[in-house]
Amino acid sequence: MPYDLHSVDGELERTVLVGVSIKGSRPLLSPADSLDELRLLADTAGMVVIGTVSQSVARIDPATFVGSGKVEEIRELLMAENATVVIFDDELSPRHQRELEERFGETIKVLDRSALILDIFAQHARTHEGALQVELAQYEYRLPRLTRQWTHLARQAGGGSGRSGSSGVGLRGPGETQLEVDRREVRRRIARLKTELEDVRLHRSRHRAQRSRSGIPLIALVGYTNAGKSTLLNALSGADVYIADKLFATLDPTTRRIELASGRQALLTDTVGFIQKLPTTLIAAFRATLEEIAEADMLMVVADASQPNVLSHIETVEETLAEIDVPPIPRILVWNKMDRLADTETLPRLAVNATFAAEVPVSATAGEGLPRLVEAIDRTLAQALYRMNLRVPYERGDLVAELHDLAAVQQQSHEEDGVHLTVRVPTALYERFKPYRVSG
Repeated sequence: MPYDLHSVDGELERTVLVGVSIKGSRPLLSPADSLDELRLLADTAGMVVIGTVSQSVARIDPATFVGSGKVEEIRELLMAENATVVIFDDELSPRHQRELEERFGETIKVLDRSALILDIFAQHARTHEGALQVELAQYEYRLPRLTRQWTHLARQAGGGSGRSGSSGVGLRGPGETQLEVDRREVRRRIARLKTELEDVRLHRSRHRAQRSRSGIPLIALVGYTNAGKSTLLNALSGADVYIADKLFATLDPTTRRIELASGRQALLTDTVGFIQKLPTTLIAAFRATLEEIAEADMLMVVADASQPNVLSHIETVEETLAEIDVPPIPRILVWNKMDRLADTETLPRLAVNATFAAEVPVSATAGEGLPRLVEAIDRTLAQALYRMNLRVPYERGDLVAELHDLAAVQQQSHEEDGVHLTVRVPTALYERFKPYRVSG
């Protein structure tokens, strides 16, 4: 990881947060709410926030991001509070990073929101795939920022995986600086990680193809971080996925089988939580995982109904889905954490362009509203199914049983030439049963 953000001699690192708003801009979250979220991120990363600094500017300063006067104010606060880390709420350009490191001095670590999120992801990646994805995102973030605090990377383990820290830098060529050696080493590691992740992507693709042939519909849970997706997965499937009241408590995707109200089965997969200003390098690195969302038959957008900024959270989710080119898959909006609302009759009004097949209030923790949610899932999937009239030979009783498990059987009769069924099947099963289709 770029820094040890968690402790110095056993003590939590003391941190100052900096938020900048540009006059005339309309961000999803207000500057104050965005700083509150940054504070939660710092807490999740294991730091203690001892102060915040806010500034409203007409434009970003090209040299120091905040201007020389504000840099001096921040430096004085850092010294007065004995803080060693300053975190900016927006992604700093490599030039801003270098200039601020120079202004604050070697004892102060200069981070931005992206670096902080990457560190949190590194802490929470528990699988080999997750570690690869985070490591790639970290190196792609570091490459243009290699300065005094980022050199000698070849002797550090990247992304928490512990895989790539054993190789040495090697001898420098004539006139080659340490920085050039480090850059070459980082590029080499990025290329290797991309190759490994492409293998993972191909494996996932084959797995999806096999699952598609089975005809079991896939439902992807998406939502803002800490909206309660993992708790909902546990409640619906009886799984035992790790949950905690922290941002990005779970990172690696988990898939479980659930039984719907009609008796049909579906697969429910939990995905990484979204957040405003999610690093683009992280989205790119998690392409293999996020493709699971694009391949789903239905999305469940989980929203924390108790959050004052819940509409902005939903908008952030929709923008991220658009960024990763998710097609117009049928969606259900799940208003979670209803047990935390004093007035459970009133829910925020969605923007006019928000389109959901259903909106279901639930409390995943208390188990309230789950039967209604399962019915809504079943109904939404059924509306996305193809209607087929089939004649299945008696010797293929296995196909009839499979249709009862995976499709919605509306009518069935036994005739001389076989079993006649009227069914609604998911797209994945349509081609498979097409040879048995009859008019009627």
